[in-house]
Amino acid sequence: MEFDAKKFRRCLGNFATGVTVITAKSSDGTQVGVTANSFNSVSLDPPLVLWSIVKTSSSYAVFDNASHFSVNILAADQIDLSNNFAKPSDDKFANVETQPGAGDAPLLMNTAANFQCEKYQIVDGGDHWIMIGKVVAFENHGRAPLLYVQGSYAGAIPFTGAKTPAQNVASEQTLARLHDSSIYLMTKVLQKIQENYLPKQSSTGLNTSEARLLLVLSDTNGTSVEDLTQLVTIPAVDVSSGLDSLKSFELIDDNLSLTSKGHDMAERLWAISNQQQEDILAMLNESEREIFKDILHILLKKMP
Repeated sequence: MEFDAKKFRRCLGNFATGVTVITAKSSDGTQVGVTANSFNSVSLDPPLVLWSIVKTSSSYAVFDNASHFSVNILAADQIDLSNNFAKPSDDKFANVETQPGAGDAPLLMNTAANFQCEKYQIVDGGDHWIMIGKVVAFENHGRAPLLYVQGSYAGAIPFTGAKTPAQNVASEQTLARLHDSSIYLMTKVLQKIQENYLPKQSSTGLNTSEARLLLVLSDTNGTSVEDLTQLVTIPAVDVSSGLDSLKSFELIDDNLSLTSKGHDMAERLWAISNQQQEDILAMLNESEREIFKDILHILLKKMP
């Protein structure tokens, strides 16, 4: 059976990762930075980490020659920074605040954390080079990390207890103050929404980024790839691969217009979303629904 690299990559997208920007600086002062989700730990003694870079990358020569590299773990509000380092540019560091780390490898500001690494080993990994670094310094800034799953950016929502009341040690009787916390209650509600909604969305055969792209296309006219990239919280490379998937499924044409099959799928996705909303709000009367929506609008407008 012929191996399908696109399906392989799509399947790998089910493994959620963080998002990093790896940076280095050569002896002649050239700075490079690439967005990568291949970062992982290797060893505690010695402290080793790894990431991988495609062999055709124009940035590889600098990483190969540099003595150090920095792993900048992006925070949840740094999607623009991720996109900036994910696309070709004459100067990716223009208007990006940095400070020098070990070996002068740039450190990005306001990240969740960073690891400053001495180059330890480079391993051949098929169409990628696996870069292994020895951690010589690190900083934990405690900010919420940016995540990446199924071709889309995401945020972390910590689980706050078991799914069923009988198993949940954080019951109203045992932890009264916790259950009086609006933050805790909103987190639990959002968890339950995702637990119910995402499996229904996945049942259509589309992953999160593909479904989001199709819904946006169904609600716009004459949208370009550039416009689409601005409208969705999806890395540019995954916008491209997501559109390729939608074309292969015969849901859109080359002009990014929905086919008849695409319109049917979009309506199916909207129906799932609307039913999910109806199920959630069914316990509220009309007045309570309007109050609920008004409160959400107020929070969104006034939150920094």
